[in-house]
Amino acid sequence: MSLVTKAIGCAKRLKHRFQDEIKARTPVYLSPVRRIERVALKERVVAMTFDDGPCALPANPPRDGDKPLTLCILETLEKYGARGTFDVVGDTSKNYPDTVGREGTAAWGGVKFDHYPDFEKDAFGGVKACPQLTAKILEGGHEITSHTWAHVLFGPKPLIYGNRDPLKNIDEVIADLKKMDDYMRENYGYNIRLSRPPHYVDKTYDGLSSYDAYAVMGYQYLAAEFDGAGWLPLSTYEAEVEAMWKPVERALKADPDSMCGQIIFQKDGYNMSRRSPVAHGLEKQLELLYGSGYRVVTVSQLLDMCPFSDVFPDSAVFAPAKKLLEHGLCVCYRDNTLRPGNILTRGELAMMLYGGGEKSARRKIELVHKREKPARDVSFKYPYAAARAQALKSGEMKAAHGRFMPEKAVTPLEFADICKIHFGCEIMPPVGTLTHEKAITAMSQVL
Repeated sequence: MSLVTKAIGCAKRLKHRFQDEIKARTPVYLSPVRRIERVALKERVVAMTFDDGPCALPANPPRDGDKPLTLCILETLEKYGARGTFDVVGDTSKNYPDTVGREGTAAWGGVKFDHYPDFEKDAFGGVKACPQLTAKILEGGHEITSHTWAHVLFGPKPLIYGNRDPLKNIDEVIADLKKMDDYMRENYGYNIRLSRPPHYVDKTYDGLSSYDAYAVMGYQYLAAEFDGAGWLPLSTYEAEVEAMWKPVERALKADPDSMCGQIIFQKDGYNMSRRSPVAHGLEKQLELLYGSGYRVVTVSQLLDMCPFSDVFPDSAVFAPAKKLLEHGLCVCYRDNTLRPGNILTRGELAMMLYGGGEKSARRKIELVHKREKPARDVSFKYPYAAARAQALKSGEMKAAHGRFMPEKAVTPLEFADICKIHFGCEIMPPVGTLTHEKAITAMSQVL
């Protein structure tokens, strides 16, 4: 295993180890696109995602002869009545000219681009080249999500992928996503709901991000809190298989309910050493989960059960918040938390009312490209800039002397007046300090 590969693995482990501290230090904002890593459930239900397929090449080492890897995964899921989420690519055959990198490194499948399932074997991977496997995924009741059409980085990531040739701007990112979206809808009548960026690279060259592209597309950001392993090469295949199921066993032994609402990351393809431990490791994972009373559902099914990461279905605010979410209001923060006790600010109210939909998403892109400030005290870079521009344009919210005062708390009377104009009916001003929970509850009563 190369030093770069070791560094990637170490960085991932450190990120998981200190993720709570990292999250505590990172500012979060309301967003139409939520990063879905895990949801708040007390029920023993998990989801599994499988990246980079479909793969028509056989498992390596082989399982059941030359059976395609994706078919091995599907048959294993079917054995347990499990439903997977397949985060597929479209077609990487246009990602040339390129050269193959050294096995065991991040460039194993290509120096400038990725090639799935392997370098110069693009004809055996992706939805375009594998219509039978794609159809079989859908026929089995599994979910398909977008890992983009060509699996080209959205922007630069110099430390690990310094030799890559990323997409040039947000328009190219959206065009790639739309190509996958159109293909699945036109060929299978299937509507994509979630997407994961290649290698989790979010920032684009022109100052925007995957979140902006997903807002245009109407997607949620598919992440995963639990690493199912298999992607990182180890000294032996047996060690790679064990690395897939051992953490699951350890977690369940420590606390049988520790996996509730969890999303597990997996590979539907080869790792950096061109092996596929998922072909044997997945069954052991499922055996452990089902032995502890778990069910495996798709990510969308998991989100239907609970769309939030911090509010359980038995919470008083759950039903009102879910109702607003289904009506397109931005009640969640980007990290998929609801944070019902937070005091509502003017910027957040503008985002709740005007932050959703393609129009707002494209307005934000326009503000960034033009470097246009919607108010004297609101930068074009500010996450709520487009929503504030829409709120001011509507006349429902005002800017005093050109200042919007986005961080100022909304008073109950101000909230009631704005909602009366927006929804066209009276809202009783909530009593006391206006929290998100009070605002959500009040708004849900007029929808």
